[in-house]
Formats: sequence, structure tokens, C-alpha cells
Amino acid sequence: MPASQAPMAAGTRPPIPATVWVLGLVSLAMDISSEMVQTLLPIYLVTELAASALAIGFIEGLAVAVAMVTRLFSGVVSDWTSKRKPLAVLGYGLGAVSKPMIPLAGSLGWIVAAKALDRIGKGIRGAPRDALIADTTPPEIRGAAFGLRKSLDTVGGFVGPLVAIGLMLATGGDILTVFWIATIPAFLAVALLVVGISEPAQPAAPAKERPRLAAAGRLNRTTWAMIAVACLFTMARFSEAFLLLKSQEVGLATAWVPITMVVMHAVYGLAAYPVGRLSDRTGRMGPLAISLVLLLAADLVLAQAGTLLPFFAGIVLWGLHMGFSQGILATLIADAAPAQLKATAFGVFNLMTGLTVLMGNIAAGWLWQAHGSSATFLASGALAALALLAFLLLRETWRPA
Repeated sequence: MPASQAPMAAGTRPPIPATVWVLGLVSLAMDISSEMVQTLLPIYLVTELAASALAIGFIEGLAVAVAMVTRLFSGVVSDWTSKRKPLAVLGYGLGAVSKPMIPLAGSLGWIVAAKALDRIGKGIRGAPRDALIADTTPPEIRGAAFGLRKSLDTVGGFVGPLVAIGLMLATGGDILTVFWIATIPAFLAVALLVVGISEPAQPAAPAKERPRLAAAGRLNRTTWAMIAVACLFTMARFSEAFLLLKSQEVGLATAWVPITMVVMHAVYGLAAYPVGRLSDRTGRMGPLAISLVLLLAADLVLAQAGTLLPFFAGIVLWGLHMGFSQGILATLIADAAPAQLKATAFGVFNLMTGLTVLMGNIAAGWLWQAHGSSATFLASGALAALALLAFLLLRETWRPA
């Protein structure tokens, strides 16, 4: 019997299923690998391949959009086949294979190809992984379960940049060596997923049809409203690559640039799980509204930051924003979507937000190149304020499934 279905005494909360812990550890290992690469890649692109801020915005936005489009198809297929694990293994496997492509790349085009393959893998694994958490977790601890996975994921985001810093100092700033070593935890993540997860049986539909994107049309009105607000939300929060570029602007040496992500992920990881537990008791809407206020504050601080102290104050606020939002967004989709369409709902959610991330990152890169970093952060703040207004309107009509 899955842990989520075990009987429990009256008045007690069930434990978080082992499946959620394993998925969190898989995310941790893969994120260590990814962050070792991502915290240095923007600097590598600028210093070694002469990429502009606009090019970085396009690459980052395209990578996220590819992942999100892939998630739609992955979610539909996962619901149609009633299988989650095979798609998750495929997705994490592609992410691992993409890692050695980065140090082998000799041009910007190969970097784009490697990022695209990595994001395709991320897209394939995301919806079935989140649906697997929803499948195995009782509704009364769902916020804690999604928050726990996010917290473990962000531990990887904390450890990865620390490892990158240590390796940069030990190798005299040899970025390519860091990229090569980053392949190790990626393949360990795939191995853990293969041996550590036993997928629970899913009820089969009475008569199965081919997977159709039209299944998205059967999502309820509440799910679509949440997706619409999330699009504004993600338009406001552009790629963390721009935080890394800002760190150099305020005076961080190249070897220490990853400390930006160490601080951000430390705050993010410490916040995500307790915020998820809090949302199980008090509701999802309050923490999400707070997250938008935190994003607005982070943008205003970072727009004016010219030295390290205000810069890191902005990074702390950014991390708190992430901790108050990322697990909650996924939980709201799980709460709103019909049971037989949860993976499809996650797929549509990620498709729509991915397209807005693409537009947001291109706009952020253009503003940075044309008007400087302050314009980029101020535009993000304006969108965060708009998203907060839209969210407050949604809050009045929210009806979970």
C-alpha cells in the first residue's frame, strides 16, 4: 500500500510519502548539476563567446519555453497512459545527456542546442513528476509535499553554486572543468530515480482514445483562471541569469558570482517547505499574495543597487519571493484540476507560463541592453504590481475542485 494511502489515526496528519522524498532527492542531485553550470554559463557566454544581454535573454527564454511546450505534451501523454515514471526517467535522462554538451560546445549555436535538450528533458519530466506527487499525497498534506520537493530542489540550488565556487578557486577559474564535473550528479539523479521509485497503479479509463491536446479544453474555469494569473506572475520574474549579470555590475569577481545563487537558494529552500505547510492550514492565497509583494520589493531594491550590500538585500527578497510562490503555484493547480486531468493541467500551466517567460526574458534582455539594468528591474516590478491586482480579483472567486 502506498504511504499516502496508509490508514491514519483520527486527528493525526499522514506522513509525507516516500515517493515525494525520493523525487525531492532526485531534484536535489539534478539541481546541483544544473546550478554548477547555470551560475557560470552567463559569464562564460559574455567573456568567451561575446554574447550580448539580449542574446542571453533570448537563450534563457527560449530554453524555458521549450521546456514548457514539452510539458504540455508530456502531461497529456502521462494522463492518457496512466504512467508517470517512464516519462520522468526519460526527462531526467535527457537532462543528464545535455550536461557534457556544454563543455564540448565551441559556438553559441551548440550552447543553444545543449540548453534546448536540457529543457526538453525538464519539460518531459515536470508534469508527470508533479502529477506523481499529487497521486501519492493526500489533499490535507499536499502543500507540504510540494513544498518539501521544492525545498530539496533548492538545497541543490544552494550546494551547486558552492561547489562551483570551490572548483573555480581550486582550478584557477577553469570554467570548463566545472562544467565537466557537473555531469556526475546529473547521472546519479537518473540512477536514483530508476531504482528508488515504484509507481502506484493508476485507474485506467474505460475506453482509451489517442492522447489529444483537446483534453486541455476540459479543464475547469478555476484552473484556467489560475493559469492566466500565473502568466502575469511569470512574466514579471525573468531568468536568474540577469541576477548573475547584476552581480558582476556591483563588483563581484567571476569566481564568486555563484554566491548570488547560494544566497538566493538558501533563502528559497528554507522558506518553501514551511510556507507549504502553512498553506495547508491557512489556505494558498495569502502566501502567494505575499510572494508578489516580495518580488516587487526585490525589484525596487535591485534597480537601485550599486554596491554589494543592497544587491544581496535584493537577492534575499528574491529568494523569499520564490519560497512563497513556487510550491504554492503547483499546489493550486493540483487543487483546482479534475483528478483525471492533473498531468494535463500541469502541462497547460507550464506551456502558457513558458511562453510568457520567453517574452519576458527577451524584453528583459532588450531593456538591459538599451537602457541598463535598472530599467529591467523596474519593468519587472511594474508587472509584479499588475499581477498582484489580478491575483486579488481571482482570490474572490477561487473554488478548488
